[in-house]
Amino acid sequence: MPSFPARLLPLLYLAGPTLPVGAFAWSQGLETACAEGAVRDAASLKERLLTLLHFGLERFDLPVFLRCCAAAGKGATEEFLYWDRLIFAGRESAELWLEEEQTGKALCRLLREQGMWPESLRDRVCGYTAAFALAATGLAPCPGDGQDAACAYAWNRMESQANAACRCLPLGQSAVQRVLLDIMPAIAGSVGRATRTADEDIGSSLPGTVLASCRHERQYSRMFRS
Repeated sequence: MPSFPARLLPLLYLAGPTLPVGAFAWSQGLETACAEGAVRDAASLKERLLTLLHFGLERFDLPVFLRCCAAAGKGATEEFLYWDRLIFAGRESAELWLEEEQTGKALCRLLREQGMWPESLRDRVCGYTAAFALAATGLAPCPGDGQDAACAYAWNRMESQANAACRCLPLGQSAVQRVLLDIMPAIAGSVGRATRTADEDIGSSLPGTVLASCRHERQYSRMFRS
């Protein structure tokens, strides 16, 4: 198994904004939150990111992601696909569901092109969360509880939101980078708690985000697909 520095490089690759999956096209309701004034400056952006992290990623996405890593690592295809279906069940608006599907298809296609798609899945595709776990397990085998890969996944999600905020708000790059630096310790803490989440405790509650995503479907002027 590669040493940590060697494992770190592919995780940086997966978490980087240049990964060609189309993440730049989605805001997860952030565009509506900005248009309605719920997110208007660096402080409210930080509050939103921490809410998404603690009540969404920590309680739902990250525990499922870790289980996808474990299933992919031992070649348990049906178990892997079960957790992938659960992720889709947790996407509570049409746009959030479509984002998981479309970015997942793009990442699956990339993995196939690079010869990294397992034969056990053949022509199957999965959502972005499961595909990211599959890629992380193949490129950087997850030691122990897979916290390295989970941190990369969580950072990728937070950075995507920060990049969307730069396009929706008159915030300078320095202000956005400060927000990301401020929430960095919280990401590590959320990943640690996610590793201790039991199956029966998996589930998130983000009604504000879901409603913003629903309203975005009918927003008059918009840049993003969600």
